[in-house]
Amino acid sequence: SPQCCVTTSPYVPLSLTAATSSDEEDDSDSSTKPIRSEKKKSPASLFQTGGDPPKEKKSKKKAPPKGGESEEETPETLQKNSNKKGKAKKSKKKEERPPSPVIEVENLEEFVLQPAPQGVTVKCRVTRDKKGMDRGLYPTYYLHLDNDKKVFLLAGRKRKKSKTSNYLISIDPTDLSRGGENFIGKLRSNLMGTRFTVFDNGANPDRANADWSNVRQELSAVVYETNVLGFKGPRKMTVIIPGMNADCERVPIRPRNDNDGLLMRWQNRNMDNVIELHNKAPVWNDETQSYVLNFHGRVTHASVKNFQIVHSSDPDYIVMQFGRVADDAFTMDYNYPLCAVQAFAIALSSFDGKLACE
Repeated sequence: SPQCCVTTSPYVPLSLTAATSSDEEDDSDSSTKPIRSEKKKSPASLFQTGGDPPKEKKSKKKAPPKGGESEEETPETLQKNSNKKGKAKKSKKKEERPPSPVIEVENLEEFVLQPAPQGVTVKCRVTRDKKGMDRGLYPTYYLHLDNDKKVFLLAGRKRKKSKTSNYLISIDPTDLSRGGENFIGKLRSNLMGTRFTVFDNGANPDRANADWSNVRQELSAVVYETNVLGFKGPRKMTVIIPGMNADCERVPIRPRNDNDGLLMRWQNRNMDNVIELHNKAPVWNDETQSYVLNFHGRVTHASVKNFQIVHSSDPDYIVMQFGRVADDAFTMDYNYPLCAVQAFAIALSSFDGKLACE
């Protein structure tokens, strides 16, 4: 079966090739011997683009956060352990999708735009609803925290009468209208469907007030590159996000016209206050005849949609990962400096029609 579940290894195929269990080394019990490289920057300094260096207390996260971050996840999110083969013994412990730590969501609108707390992986679940009138063409996507309470965070849906792919993102699962007060952001693609920009709910520059304070911010951009197999092989993604200031807050990027957005800055290599991220390159596995990535028990099904986003200076620090766990269910985990809206929009871009080959 093409959607074969891989449970004996944390390495999950990205291709649609049928896969059997793999004998890749499992590094999930390496939390007993944290491997810390002094040369690596802390996550805070990795994403800082201006101002004073971040205060020490911001990046000091040695103990797992409250709420039981699982042992399997600890080395990946807190210690940034090496993924090299042979460093760790095979783990006997099998854990199905370790849940999210306890995360309080008091003000939903505030929470979904705030960067993840440093040292905490925010673990979420995306479900795709294709039922009902025209949901086959325009499914609704829901984002919940992946914990006991299953707290609702965001909903997204593609707009019907738009020339390019245009997804509305809302903090109300029943109100996905552009004019509604629950509209929190949108994802817009180019005509080719290979480049996407994520906006918050601010005003279009044409409707700016005198001091431009109401103009929408660009929260991220995603660029998909085709390879020789089109989109049939592993995808190549570049994610562009605003940098963080000395207080670990996102630097506002408010373009006044189309030539000043994240995509144009990236294209022109004008990288002031801009951070470039990439998807982690998968490794070819001869035994399963497929490309695989280590998702640490959070992803179970082969899919070309499975990906991990990293900074080239520290590929062991997973900024975001996304992958299939059932036909219409996916896990989406994100770390500092991403917020829920950024991560959800990046995930939505991977469902878009031009990219879909499943």
